[in-house]
Amino acid sequence: MLKPLKMSFMGDKTCRVGVVSRQECAAPVKDTLLADVAAHKSGREKGNTLQSVVEGRILNVTDVLPRFGRHGRRRRNKFKDVSAELGERSKGQRPSADVQDFYQIRQQCLENGTLFEDPEFPATASSLMYSQRPDRHYEWLRPHEICDGPEFFVEGFSRFDVQQGELGDCWLLAACANLTQDQKMFLRVVPEDNSFEDEYAGVFHFRFWQYGKWVDVVIDDRLPTYRGQLIYMRSSEHNEFWSALLEKAYAKLHGSYESLRGGTTCEAMEDFTGGVAEMYDLKDQTPPNLYEIIEKGFKRNSMFGCSIEADPHVLEAETPEGLIRGHAYSITKIQLVDIETPGRSGKIPLIRLRNPWGNEAEWNGPWSDKSPEWRYIPDEQKQELGLNFDHDGEFWMSYRDFTRYFDRMEICNLSPDSLGDDEFTRGKIRWEMSMFEGEWAIGSTAGGCRNYLDTFWHNPQYVIRLEDPDEDDAEGNCTVIIALLQKNRRSRRNMGVECLTIGFAVYRVSERDLAQKPLKLNFFKYNASAARSPAFINLREVSCRFKLPPGTYVIVPSTFEPNEEGEFIIRVFSETANGMMENDENVGVGDIDDRIAPDVPGYVQPSPQRQAMERLFLDVAGADGEVDWVELKRILDHSFRDDLPKTSSLNGLNRQAYASQQNAEVGNGPGGGGIEDLLSMLLNMCCKGIQGSGDGGAGSTHPSGPANLESQIVPTQPLHDNISSEGFSKDVCRAMVAMLDVDHTGKLGFEEFQQLLTDIAKWKAVFKLYDTEGSGRLSAFQLREALNSAGYHLNNRILNALVHRYGSRSGTIPFDDFIMCAVKIKTMIEIFRERDTEGLNQATFSMDEWVEKTLYS
Repeated sequence: MLKPLKMSFMGDKTCRVGVVSRQECAAPVKDTLLADVAAHKSGREKGNTLQSVVEGRILNVTDVLPRFGRHGRRRRNKFKDVSAELGERSKGQRPSADVQDFYQIRQQCLENGTLFEDPEFPATASSLMYSQRPDRHYEWLRPHEICDGPEFFVEGFSRFDVQQGELGDCWLLAACANLTQDQKMFLRVVPEDNSFEDEYAGVFHFRFWQYGKWVDVVIDDRLPTYRGQLIYMRSSEHNEFWSALLEKAYAKLHGSYESLRGGTTCEAMEDFTGGVAEMYDLKDQTPPNLYEIIEKGFKRNSMFGCSIEADPHVLEAETPEGLIRGHAYSITKIQLVDIETPGRSGKIPLIRLRNPWGNEAEWNGPWSDKSPEWRYIPDEQKQELGLNFDHDGEFWMSYRDFTRYFDRMEICNLSPDSLGDDEFTRGKIRWEMSMFEGEWAIGSTAGGCRNYLDTFWHNPQYVIRLEDPDEDDAEGNCTVIIALLQKNRRSRRNMGVECLTIGFAVYRVSERDLAQKPLKLNFFKYNASAARSPAFINLREVSCRFKLPPGTYVIVPSTFEPNEEGEFIIRVFSETANGMMENDENVGVGDIDDRIAPDVPGYVQPSPQRQAMERLFLDVAGADGEVDWVELKRILDHSFRDDLPKTSSLNGLNRQAYASQQNAEVGNGPGGGGIEDLLSMLLNMCCKGIQGSGDGGAGSTHPSGPANLESQIVPTQPLHDNISSEGFSKDVCRAMVAMLDVDHTGKLGFEEFQQLLTDIAKWKAVFKLYDTEGSGRLSAFQLREALNSAGYHLNNRILNALVHRYGSRSGTIPFDDFIMCAVKIKTMIEIFRERDTEGLNQATFSMDEWVEKTLYS
């Protein structure tokens, strides 16, 4: 039984935890030509408005998606993360020398007179399976060892070149069949410079879209065979090998052939095109304008797949109508066909589908091969349809029967660059697309769904502006497809990484709302979403189509639970232009929070105090008159002992000795975190030697602060540079010195020391403002607000970097690490400002200048 989570906010529905039950195939309903014509006509009159999106739910992919294929089910890849070794040729995050370069490899093999053997995807059982051993001996053969005269293409390419083998990857084959329908897209994935004749060296390459970029996957041409025959994908022509090699490249992309068992057609279609996929449940949530969605999709060269819910008791069971359950089909054409019957004439919508098996397993109902309905279609229209009745897996059926017998349809909407200028001039229409990459970081931007209102606003936010409605929309609305794609999950299953449960919400905003970057807690507390993904689900991509009035909207992508870490891509497709931007702060310096500004006095002080500070500084600094990082650490560890996280020993000092000294020496003086408090503690610390020596107490003019400080250190802790690892770290102390050390001596003079105390007092006051429990730690989610209060405005990318660098496993920021964040930010901003002499937010550094400044700071 479904149970909603407790409501904890105003203005919107809570996200729900739920399960979608499997749908049984609808009972066959007798089809008639007149009913099809009537149904199409009435359907066209129903308008275009999509049904409203249901309230958010959390679903599991195994509950809603069949894992297609013979013997196919979900498995985990136990091998290495192969996607990390792939990349666009000579580009990407890895050095170009580390990426396999097809042209370089081919040239080396030609010069050496050898055939390429891929070390990253070897001809071994590990490339075939990861969960078990092969049940027989497979032999890896090159095409010329399988047949005479192998060719990459035999008389071009077509959907009939895709025949399924023993592997349960019909979802991939359905996408391949669709890919052959568009020459430009096909040749982008399957380059024409692959050949068994010109410069053949046993090496081939294919291109796939992966998370916003195209990667070039290089393979050798050794293919798994049994008794001399290919065991996996093959062409209907025995000497044609482009499809078998494409399947091998895709297997390499995911780690093994077995990893291709079970999947969704839209996943492969996205990898072939860089498009955005949609899924439609044809039983429960079929939009009334589905036919128009399909029709518009074909005008934009969209790719389509469909399937029937699997029988839980029989793998790929066949229905009485000749359709296969739990099996992926491709939709290759949709057409309004003229029809004349004795009782009626008009148009009927027909759909052409293809079973990737490429055999006689076809639909046997109305409009199937040689069915009597075809006699009502004019001969010239049959010719226009390219009608044939071969046993090739391809068949026609009425749109009405399609929605009756199929349970799910997938659409891959192509990106604008997939449509060539020639296609555009022939009437094809391009989508408008915007894309951003983002990250959910623990304690920073991983805020979870709206059930967790206090952290939800920390998620990344994206603004879209929809100004022009669709040309053919009677209500003046804009069609928008929003797709949230999580990155690098499938290829990392070998490390126990599975897909996160993800979704998104869309909010209408005004320009006044956008004055806040990002939108804060109160906006989400009192404003309901205008649209949202139907459910939170653990798919690689969650997408949904909306009809929205023109206006400005903010998209908030999130995981279901807070603090789930991952990378993502957010894409928006629309029929008219959409101006998309990240709703984030501009990096810079602002005003200090009014709540802490009074605690940070300027350094114009009465003469007695300044004289006392000079004596204090000179005593701590020693003979050289300067403070290095070791001396600074000793001062800070003692002065800020109440602000640091509590441990079994306190910064190398004996806890009992520290407690008694605190009561005796500090007394009941006022706190507050300002310079006065710090000065009082430093003076007390440096006068300890006088009080303990019996030489006159506080009236002595010869305090021995450093010697007395060393006497408090626990004897088992080594001195000198290897001082206690507790308290302020070496890094933060060194960074404080570097921040103000303009002459690069590694030490601070008195004026520099004085400025440091002012900064520390400000940052300490900020920390205390947010550390309401006095734990010595901030929640990482508070880092943005705390740094804002200190006068620093940072965007999500910088905040994520800070949390990754300084956050703890528990999602907190200790006091000294907060100080380190502030030191780093101030230092880097000042380095930049020094070079940005014209205030253009641009600075120029030579390589040696940049290395010097970043290394020292």
